[in-house]
Amino acid sequence: MVRVPVESVSTGVSPRLGGEDLEHVRALAALEEGLPPITVLRSSMEVIDGAHRLMAARLKGDRHIAARFFDGTAEEAFVLAVRLNITHGLPLSQRDRLIAARRIVASHPGWSDRKVAAASGLSAKTVASLRVRAGKAVDTRLGLDGRARPTDPVRRRERAAELIEERPAASLRQIAAEAGIGLGTAKDVRDRLKRGQDVVPPKLRGVREATSARREERTEVAGQGFHEVFEVLRKDPALRLNEVGRTVLRMLAAHRVEQDQLARLAAGIPVHATGKLVRAARLCAQMWTRLGDELENRDSRDEAS
Repeated sequence: MVRVPVESVSTGVSPRLGGEDLEHVRALAALEEGLPPITVLRSSMEVIDGAHRLMAARLKGDRHIAARFFDGTAEEAFVLAVRLNITHGLPLSQRDRLIAARRIVASHPGWSDRKVAAASGLSAKTVASLRVRAGKAVDTRLGLDGRARPTDPVRRRERAAELIEERPAASLRQIAAEAGIGLGTAKDVRDRLKRGQDVVPPKLRGVREATSARREERTEVAGQGFHEVFEVLRKDPALRLNEVGRTVLRMLAAHRVEQDQLARLAAGIPVHATGKLVRAARLCAQMWTRLGDELENRDSRDEAS
């Protein structure tokens, strides 16, 4: 632990979307006893944990503050900030944790759902849902125990079977290495082939079906443009027979712009109105993005409850 000048430290790594709570800052500033040291990313001198304590020190007029340094990347610092903020101090909101989990999934796609959940204070089921929506697929994931495991063990077994049939003289060690499975699994695949059995054991067949369904769902959604999605929504009775649903459909219809219309619309806008229209278009996009976030957050809360 060291003491650093208050003015040498800045905020910026915090996972709190709404910023710091001024009432909490005032409450900390009123305490007479010393506060725990803040955690600072050495490379940038940004606070990882302790933004409220830093603001309280400034409010009191302190010139120095106790700190611990963290040496790592910005993304590692963000994960640490989330982890520390869910274990003590002013708790993160549900939305803070959901957004943080999305960022961790994006920056650490190789982490297991349970590992991301442990870092973000969410359930593994909620993290899995976020990962499916984000379409983050990797071959292996790192678990809480530090071991890497294949995300699609079914496909690994099927690949091993293909290799054994193509190269029957290859050693099990070679098959295991190329298919990304353990030596014991490679032997099990070979034995099942000899017996004429499915190389995928019963306990993994449900995984195969679920994985195939998710893959088809992601492919279908990715291949659809706005027009196709809008037509599906427009025909949904649950939306058409609901006042809120009808309102959303009318708003979508009013804001619909086809790709081939963009160049023509942009060319016809008067030059003096360009700046304001750019801002209006981007603000409109932000509002729709927020609506999407609210819907995702609602679904994630339902899954976590």
